[in-house]
Amino acid sequence: MKERNNNLRFNLLYIIVYLSGVILLFGLFNLQIVKGPEYRKISNTRLSRNMVVKASRGDILDSSGNKLISTKMLYNLEFYKTKIDNITLNSTLLLIAQTLENNGDKYIDQFPINVNPFTYTGSDFEVFKKTNKIDLNFNEEQVFNYFVNRYGVVDSNLDNQRKIVTLRYAIEKNGYSSTRSITLASDISIGSRDTFNVMSSKFPGVSTANEPTTNYNYGEMASHILGYIQRINAEELKVNPDYSMNDKIGKAGIEKVFDKYLKGKDGIKQIDMSVNGIVTDELVVKEAVSGSDVMLTLDSQLQKITEDSLAKGIENIQKLNNSSDASEGAAVVLNVQTGEVLAMASYPNYNPALFTNGISNSDYQRYINDNRHPFINKAISEKSAPGSIFKMVTAVAALESKQLSVHDKINDTYRYTFYKDYQPTCWKPGGHGWLNITQAIEVSCNFFFYEAGRRAGIAKIDEVAKKFGLGSKTGIELPDEISGTLSGPDVDKQWTGGKTIQTAIGQSYNDYTPLQMAKYTAMLANGGKNIDVTIVKSINNPDGTNVSRNELDSYIHDKLGVDNNSGADLDISQTDLIAIKNGMKNVTSDESGTAYKYFKDFTISIGGKTGSASIGNSGHANAWFVGFGPFDDPKIAVAVYVKRGEHGAYTAPIARDIFAQYLGMNAVEVKEDMAASSQMMSVR
Repeated sequence: MKERNNNLRFNLLYIIVYLSGVILLFGLFNLQIVKGPEYRKISNTRLSRNMVVKASRGDILDSSGNKLISTKMLYNLEFYKTKIDNITLNSTLLLIAQTLENNGDKYIDQFPINVNPFTYTGSDFEVFKKTNKIDLNFNEEQVFNYFVNRYGVVDSNLDNQRKIVTLRYAIEKNGYSSTRSITLASDISIGSRDTFNVMSSKFPGVSTANEPTTNYNYGEMASHILGYIQRINAEELKVNPDYSMNDKIGKAGIEKVFDKYLKGKDGIKQIDMSVNGIVTDELVVKEAVSGSDVMLTLDSQLQKITEDSLAKGIENIQKLNNSSDASEGAAVVLNVQTGEVLAMASYPNYNPALFTNGISNSDYQRYINDNRHPFINKAISEKSAPGSIFKMVTAVAALESKQLSVHDKINDTYRYTFYKDYQPTCWKPGGHGWLNITQAIEVSCNFFFYEAGRRAGIAKIDEVAKKFGLGSKTGIELPDEISGTLSGPDVDKQWTGGKTIQTAIGQSYNDYTPLQMAKYTAMLANGGKNIDVTIVKSINNPDGTNVSRNELDSYIHDKLGVDNNSGADLDISQTDLIAIKNGMKNVTSDESGTAYKYFKDFTISIGGKTGSASIGNSGHANAWFVGFGPFDDPKIAVAVYVKRGEHGAYTAPIARDIFAQYLGMNAVEVKEDMAASSQMMSVR
């Protein structure tokens, strides 16, 4: 009984398999024999191609959402190889060229011979003829006719002949196939795009493609912060497997650091064409996903004023000194409570848009041969001795160590004679006489700070400087930040007392960036609280979510190799700190103050300090101004630096304009009476 059931099941299975085979054979017969010719005809008249749909790059915004960099959609003309004869190919290319020209668009033109008259526009005519295997005795007209015959151009119009030859030459040199297109024109108008799409039957092999590109909405503004993008190179491609050889990648600034978030993910579009090149259908296989937006802490209006004021101030300094030496500089504006960068200017700027599609050699050479170094962000990548703006560090060190009180006075007798082997002088002939710490900051007395620095000692001065973050990277989310140099025995094992007192007035080995000096000033203004300098407010994903701060900090640490913060809270009483800040207030509000003439008409009190730092024994000095305001309720700290600006007071008008913009004031017209005294204020 059991054996009979097994046989029955086997026979049933055999029948099912047999019937399935019959059905399959019938289907194949129907496909290949009955409907075969029909399907072969359809297959032979349709070609499918996959085209990459480039993702839009994320925008870069200021703190109010204004787009500093946005995405602009370009339309490109792509051309595929199709089964059309030579005459049709040439007539199609001529119609393409005429359509583009009628709409004011340009097409690829690498052919080096012009007509009417015949002229060669390349670099070496003989090499061109050799490369193309043309008789070396041919002149320009003969070479042109050679290509006319080579491409089988039958149109008798000379201009039309060149249009056809130009595009045929581009195809020959760049190559194309039925699956790989050549871009005949980039950034075409909507009029051209619509003509090619609507009248596709007249343009076999033609397809239009969308390409997003970056648009710098404020021109050169904030170029050192924003950076630029450019086509990826071979070395970058090796370490970025998610990119293809035609992709563009961030090369500098925010574009470089946050390229991972800004890039987006490309999509795929399927294009169906008949064998004669007519587009029959398009289908999005995979949607492109745009990149994330990066919102910065910048105030775009304040950024513009800062850049304009810096440029104007440097121009004025050049006029005063009858010299072009003062041709570089930087300015930084920080929120004193949060450490957010509200503005950061580096002079001169450069044009980041030039790099997007490949900067020309002439433009690139112009930049790299510019002795003002426009590619360097001088706010974070250039350091200088701070001169007298460092004196508040020495004041804090002397007060913290109890080697000096706010009531103590020191008698400036002009020449400091504590050391037998090194006896520097104050900048004021005859000296200032008896001064307390507030008065010494106001008049920038060198003698006072020689003595204060000697009392505090180099170890204490360095300890306080480190608390201010000096000599360490701030950790700002930008590439190429430098640490600066903290003056002390760590950089000179043969340390002496003379080097200590030079350090105390901001000379010796002291070298810091404008951003570091802005942070230091902000900490003075906010009561001695350490701040975490940042220029990125948030990263906003396309789905509406934000990248967490923890992820962002970790990413920056790995990307730039820096910690999130530098420095520490000050260990100083508010009474002592107020005495220092009052000295800074007097710099701008008292007639004896070194920046009084530029702030005397200001209706809001500002704390400030000028500094002029000698450049070795050159007889020149770098100029500084640091300040904060409003004095009674500080909101911002400002640091201004001009290389070879000679006198710190010269930079005060730059800071004045920045404060006026932020505080909502109409800038007071101050006569730029910056005539220098006969004595070099090298450390004032």
